[in-house]
Amino acid sequence: MSLFTVDDTKCNRDGICVEICPAQIIVLDEDHQVPIHSKGAKEICINCGHCVSVCPTGALSLSTMSPEDCQPIQQELLPRPERVEHLLRSRRSIRTYTDQMVDRKLLTHLLQIASYAPTGGNRQPVQWHIIYDPDDVQHLASLVIDWMRSTMQKRSSSNRLVTDWDSGIDRICRNAPHVVVAHAPKNRGSASCNIALTSLELIAYASGLGACWGGYLNAAANLWPPMMKALGLPDGHACFGAMMIGYPKYRYQRIPLRNPAKITWL
Repeated sequence: MSLFTVDDTKCNRDGICVEICPAQIIVLDEDHQVPIHSKGAKEICINCGHCVSVCPTGALSLSTMSPEDCQPIQQELLPRPERVEHLLRSRRSIRTYTDQMVDRKLLTHLLQIASYAPTGGNRQPVQWHIIYDPDDVQHLASLVIDWMRSTMQKRSSSNRLVTDWDSGIDRICRNAPHVVVAHAPKNRGSASCNIALTSLELIAYASGLGACWGGYLNAAANLWPPMMKALGLPDGHACFGAMMIGYPKYRYQRIPLRNPAKITWL
C-alpha cells in the first residue's frame, strides 16, 4: 500500500504539504505538480498527520488516516490569548480534595486529550496507570513512607513527612482519590511523559478538577522495589511522573505573585 494517496481533482498544487512535512519526504511530481513521496519515505515517515491536517482541500490521505478521520479545527472554539494567560496563571497545585470520585469516563477523556501532547519524532511512548481506588492510593502512599523510613538516616528531610504520616497527615498523596502515573520505555520517555502530564494538569483544571504532581511517589516508583512491584509497570518501563487528581475542596480566589522571568537575550 502507498504511504499516501492524493485526489488530484481536489489538489490545488500549492505545495503546502511539501513545506510542512517534518521529515521532508513529500515532493511535487514534475509532470503534474501533485504531491508524491520520495524514495524510502515509508521508513522515514513519523505518521504525524501534518500533511493531512494542513491540506485546505482535503486532497491528501495517509494510509493510516484520511481527512474524514480527523476532527476539523473550529477557530471559534480557540481561546483568546488573555484567556489562555488567565488559565496558566490561575492554575494551582491542589493539595486538598473532596471525597467525590471522578467518573472513569471523564478521566479516560482527559487522558485522551493529554495524549495529544507533543512527543519527539511522534513516537508517542507515553502510557498511563490510573490508581482509581482511594484505598489503593493510600497503600501506595504507605509504600513511599516505608521507603522514607528505610532512608531516613540519609535523608533527614524525610523525618517530618514520616512523623506527619504517623500522626494521620498524608503529605505524600494528600488524600487524593486518584493518582495517575505516566510511564514509558526507560530510555526515551522522560520529556514526553512530563509534557503529557502538564497537559493533563491543565485540562483537569479547565474541567473543574484539581491536580498536583506526586514527586515523592514518582521517586519511590523508580527506587523502592515494593513500590515497583505494586505498580507493576511493563518490563523495560519506568515511571516518569505521577499526578494526584480529584475535585478540589477549596477554590482559589486570587492569583499569587511570582518572581519576574529571568531572561537572557543572546
